[in-house]
Amino acid sequence: MSRQNYTFTSESVSEGHPDKVCDRISDAVLDAFLAEEPEARVACETFATSGMVVIGGEVGLSDEERLKNYMGRIGQIARDCIRDIGYEQEKFHWNTCHVLNFLHEQSAHIAQGVDKDGAGDQGIMFGYATNETPALMPAPIQYAHAILRRLAEVRKDGTEPDLRPDAKSQLSVVYRDGKPVGVSSIVLSTQHADESQGSDYIRGIVEPYIREVLPEGWITDETEWWVNPTGTFVIGGPDGDAGLTGRKIIVDTYGGAAPHGGGAFSGKDPTKVDRSAAYAARYLAKNVVAAGLAEKCTIQLSYAIGVAKPLSIYADTYGTGEVPPAEIEKAVAKAMDLTPRGIREHLDLNKPIYQRTAAYGHFGREPEADGGFSWEKTDLVEALQKAL
Repeated sequence: MSRQNYTFTSESVSEGHPDKVCDRISDAVLDAFLAEEPEARVACETFATSGMVVIGGEVGLSDEERLKNYMGRIGQIARDCIRDIGYEQEKFHWNTCHVLNFLHEQSAHIAQGVDKDGAGDQGIMFGYATNETPALMPAPIQYAHAILRRLAEVRKDGTEPDLRPDAKSQLSVVYRDGKPVGVSSIVLSTQHADESQGSDYIRGIVEPYIREVLPEGWITDETEWWVNPTGTFVIGGPDGDAGLTGRKIIVDTYGGAAPHGGGAFSGKDPTKVDRSAAYAARYLAKNVVAAGLAEKCTIQLSYAIGVAKPLSIYADTYGTGEVPPAEIEKAVAKAMDLTPRGIREHLDLNKPIYQRTAAYGHFGREPEADGGFSWEKTDLVEALQKAL
């Protein structure tokens, strides 16, 4: 029997966090190549520090000459990301930072397996869903994201001009009888404009938005508040701490509430199962829960480089399932082609839809009209119910 009464904590980081700046640039490069050619191959990594962005990795287009010409756009793509995030600091400014591009053509040895519809690498991927929130996501990470997304909105629209891009949130959520009922502590650190603006001043800005985002009754007199607990947070972003693509894999997924296979997402085209199979696993787990087959569900998939068929499918419903997990494993295999190509086609992943995933989580978002967040749809419910 799993625990029913406990406190669980998850954190999120804003789009201005150094690692998220790098994720955003890597995904913007990916989107640019996919807009040029839906079958483009991209494995882009970004490093950012004071006054500098370094981009490297592998890219591939069907036309080598076009690929060479396209490399000239990379610097502007990075600057556009930094400008949209909001960095105009003396030591990290979109218009003055150095952008170094070391992207090169994709390895032919990797391409040979992918071109035969195999997986781009070996690995294990997990997807998870739970009925504790409307988005079928764990409450701690879902609301930690929501707080930072709301603060980014009021920063960018000018409502709160003293806020700056770099921020982190952390929520400790109290569970009773297995359901989230409140928050025991709230941690919010946000970059701000002036050294004279202390913790109390910043709390006065952010508290109304935090209360707006969290469910009614979750904040009580016993809730602990830790807003900018060090006192001052003026130097932020890559000027304050170096950033790197792929360092926020728990923030990107389920906040530690579910297993993680270890592979990051940003900068990888959908032939890379680190990304596409993790999206498929979330899609399947979400549909299992949406179909009423379990209150929560984990799906694991595994792959080998150059091999199309998944090596294994594993389901765990934590004792909440209406049917045995082994039956769910069979049902999801029937409901969806889980080869890398099958995933890309089913979820329509060969589109420039990835830059928007780089901050505030890859899961728990609304499906969008142009195909963004297609893995959040619940259109497999009927097929799963019929299979079971």
